[in-house]
Amino acid sequence: MPTITLTAGTIDYTDTGGTGPVLVLLHGVNMDASLWRRVVAELGPAVRCVCPTLPLGSHRRPMDRPELVTHRGVAALVGEFLDALDLRDVTVVANDWGGIQFLVADGPTERIAGLALVACEAFDNFPPGKPGKAVAMSARLPGALWLSMQLQRFGWFRRAPGAWGWMSKHPIPTEVMDAWFRPAQQNQAVRRDLRTFALSTPSTAELRALPGRLASFDRPVLVVWAREDRLMPRSHGPRLAALFPRGRLVEIDDSYTLVPEDRPDRLAAELARFVATEVSGPRP
Repeated sequence: MPTITLTAGTIDYTDTGGTGPVLVLLHGVNMDASLWRRVVAELGPAVRCVCPTLPLGSHRRPMDRPELVTHRGVAALVGEFLDALDLRDVTVVANDWGGIQFLVADGPTERIAGLALVACEAFDNFPPGKPGKAVAMSARLPGALWLSMQLQRFGWFRRAPGAWGWMSKHPIPTEVMDAWFRPAQQNQAVRRDLRTFALSTPSTAELRALPGRLASFDRPVLVVWAREDRLMPRSHGPRLAALFPRGRLVEIDDSYTLVPEDRPDRLAAELARFVATEVSGPRP
């Protein structure tokens, strides 16, 4: 797996290569680039898929500057990642983690041609639902984050209602989740990064100001929401799409928050259509 060294530290990423439209696909807490494996397979060689593993608890390389592992800091890291790989006319796709909205609001956005927000944090839902708040609470209590990560070794804990059982409607393969939790289970410095991020929830004032700052992003925006989502309120989908001058909402059945796991076929089809007809199509 290739790596690239950025200001915060070195991250891993995957890149399918090719000359097609570029999608940069971003994951949430305690996940890595493999979240997108089935969507990437569905999209095929017509699209270049670049998937970084962000320092959100499943990264294998602790950050050199852990103080930068905040919502705004990780958003800035994504912007630096685009620069470092010289990616242009990119469609950025984010699932679960909503902090990418800070890059859209703060910039720079010159390399971004389109944005897809897939069942993600928005408005006051930072961190999202009971699982997100549980990680944030664990980060505040000595030893609690370590214990929480160790409990993730057990299937009954992973699929418990209100925990990861509400993240995906259909079970995620055991080996995938094992790989997601292993770094934080085994590496104290990875838990340090995760703790820093979990304690960086934007203030109420920042979250209230953010929606008004997104309206200046005038490129196509696709908002994909899961009708049965337990963590991201259904009302947030249309509200989020309405913020953007060129926003559009798609709702998906038979899925919770992790649409890339529950409905990779439908999500890939919507992303391919979005890139072909709105991002790469004629501009107004």
